[in-house]
Amino acid sequence: MYRCFLLCVFLLSFSGCRHWPLRVDMLGNVGGKMQMNGDMNVTGDTRVDGTMKMIGDLNTSIKANNTASPLSPVTVEGNADSSGRVAVIDVDGLLVYQNGSGIGSMGENPVALFQEKIRTVERDPAVAAVVLRIDSPGGGVTATDMMCETLRRFKASRGIPVVACVLSTGAGGAYQLAVQADHVIAHPTSIVGGIGVILNLYSMEDTLGQYNIAAIPVKSGEKIDGGTPVRTMEPEERKLLQGIADEFHQRFVDDVKTRRPQLVAANDAAKIDDWFDGRVVTGQSAAEASLVDQTGYLDDAIRVAKQMGNLDANASVVMLRRDNDRAHTTLDVTPNESPLGSLLPLNIPGLDRSRLPTFMYLWQIEPSFATR
Repeated sequence: MYRCFLLCVFLLSFSGCRHWPLRVDMLGNVGGKMQMNGDMNVTGDTRVDGTMKMIGDLNTSIKANNTASPLSPVTVEGNADSSGRVAVIDVDGLLVYQNGSGIGSMGENPVALFQEKIRTVERDPAVAAVVLRIDSPGGGVTATDMMCETLRRFKASRGIPVVACVLSTGAGGAYQLAVQADHVIAHPTSIVGGIGVILNLYSMEDTLGQYNIAAIPVKSGEKIDGGTPVRTMEPEERKLLQGIADEFHQRFVDDVKTRRPQLVAANDAAKIDDWFDGRVVTGQSAAEASLVDQTGYLDDAIRVAKQMGNLDANASVVMLRRDNDRAHTTLDVTPNESPLGSLLPLNIPGLDRSRLPTFMYLWQIEPSFATR
């Protein structure tokens, strides 16, 4: 029973998301030995130290309502009483228009969360500068476009400086988001670039044939299933999809050229296209090529933002968090995917990408299915 109770507490402590919280809470701390007889109802946070023995039933309840709090600023640096402040907006992980999932995940939709953070800052007159802390390989074409447009409208509305800082990765759509800023900083060891488009499609026709499985679609519109994995793609279908990819790529390229005129000025016409073939480079090389303005670290980005916003060096730095999401430093990350996912060998190379049937501004280095 004791082992069973501990297992239940462990699972319940890390289960659910902000939409479906499932937890057992206890008010106060209990130290030493503890013995219970009968029923037990517990509300609040639970901490048990020492040996615990329980006789009886353990009952839990699931709250089906969305109890997530609105975002609020949390001071992580500087003088909390300063008249002006810098807001650090974190952009992490795959940028797609869907909710995160998994044990321990906050379940946030990265596009909706970004918009909520921007609007929260927009309503705060004390915020005099923004730092975009980016660590992402990119994401969906439309998701990226939505986030970029949100940032552009914010800049037009508030007119305050925005500094982007790339941590480990700022590629694909994440790089496009970064170039919307007034100043872009990348760590010397960052991976930057990935100005390209990819649509992940797979052919399962041979595999299905081995199991005598045949697709028999009923359709109206000859090309409605163009790209389906159950049959070989026709040349005309590939041409149509390639045309869409090329259009999205040109849109990406034009945006970068507009936002980074120094990139165009620093490269001759023969070399400029090399940067638009999807390649990635280090932060140091990106600075030399004017893909970013300089190399540096998050502290440097905050310092530059304070200077651009005419703030005192000791002005406060805030992050936007819900009441169940901690922030003690500017590097804290909101858990938006399962913390156990990397511990479980359940990932099939390429399978997660096959669940994303959309065009992506994404630096994709993971292996995918291929017929040899």
